[in-house]
Amino acid sequence: MLKVKVLFVGPCESGKTVLANFLTESSDITESSDITKYNPTQGVRILEFENPNVTSNSKGMGCEFELWDCGGDLKFESCWPALMKDAQGVVIVFNADIPSHLKEVKMWYSCFVQQQFLQDAQCLLIAHHKPGSGGDTGNLALTPPLTKLKLVHSNLEEDPEEIRMEFVKYLKSIVSSVSESRDREEMLIFT
Repeated sequence: MLKVKVLFVGPCESGKTVLANFLTESSDITESSDITKYNPTQGVRILEFENPNVTSNSKGMGCEFELWDCGGDLKFESCWPALMKDAQGVVIVFNADIPSHLKEVKMWYSCFVQQQFLQDAQCLLIAHHKPGSGGDTGNLALTPPLTKLKLVHSNLEEDPEEIRMEFVKYLKSIVSSVSESRDREEMLIFT
């Protein structure tokens, strides 16, 4: 079975843990207190899950995912190299309603994507809208190189299935990339 490691990173109070819990079906978002109460992640939480909609090949071989929900506090920066080791994907979550988060996204991208030599296709930007924020999905002032990344908006109050669908698409692309890379490595062994 193929194992895939995906990091959830981004500024403090962006909604990473709530999204991680929802997308891995670790908690029920119908409890409004679950999505409004802020409890900062200390270091990292690792959520293991399988998704029946994502397989690693045409034979339907399953995949195991590790979603590493990383705390957004910069005091954990010394731990980042250990968190990044063997990551095949990075999801940068930010609160679209906090202007400083837009500025911080570039730093997260630089550290977790560029410095790790990941491809832009291995990165997903999620502009998370917290309950009661209105969820304005208008144009965000992203600057290059962030404009090349896939950007999706999430609002768990108004349209939770939209973000789930986008996340499954993202997982499928990561699995495809990992499978192709593994196949190339196996072919090199035989030649």
